[in-house]
Formats: sequence, C-alpha cells, structure tokens
Amino acid sequence: MKKKYLIVIADYYKEITSGLLESALKLIPKSNSTKIIRVPGVFEIPVTISKNVKKYDGFLALGCVIKGETPHFDFISQASTNAIMDLSIISKKPIGNGIITCLNLRQAMARKRKGAEAAKAVISILSQK
Repeated sequence: MKKKYLIVIADYYKEITSGLLESALKLIPKSNSTKIIRVPGVFEIPVTISKNVKKYDGFLALGCVIKGETPHFDFISQASTNAIMDLSIISKKPIGNGIITCLNLRQAMARKRKGAEAAKAVISILSQK
C-alpha cells in the first residue's frame, strides 16, 4: 500500500543535513509519496510536523545540533526530542528522529548517514499489522 511521507529538515548545518536527507531518501520506496519541508533549525521541526500530521502517514525529523559554549545545546536537543515523541504518541503516527546531537563538527560529519536509520524505523512501524 502506498504511504505518504513528510520529511522536515532543519537546514542550519546544510553540509550535514544534506547527507541525512540523502541517506533517508535511499530507503523510502519510490512508489511512495514524499514531501520535503525545510525549516531554519531543529526547534521548528515539531511544529511543522504538527501542522501537517493529518496529511501524512509517517514523518522524518532531520537536523543537527552541535554543542557550543552555552546550555542552548541541551535545551534545544531535549525540547525537540520530547516534542517529537509527544507528537508521535498523540497522533499514533511514526516520526523517525534523525536529529543528530554532536559535540563537534567532526562527529556530525561522521553521522551524516543517520537519516537512513530514522527512515528504517518509520518504514518498520508503517509495515506493522
């Protein structure tokens, strides 16, 4: 059965998120419908999914947060993770969390393929009977 996917991608670190997106798209079957919405940062991902939750079967949240010198990293990482989990439970729809949280750019570059893991999780949940 054909499924509708929405990928919401935070473009703050485009060199990282392009790899997340590329790896995710390789796993979503071509017979499905996929829309991509780009947002400035990971904080905007949950509200974008929420606005579109009735239109799609599954979602991918893709982005990158790199730790700086302030607690901002911790707040953004935790808030986005909690919001994505809450949305998934309330809507009863899978949201693959492909938001990587890293201590530095080197770690982020090494994890650019994590979008595929988020896609695999959503595909798995959508295929449950």
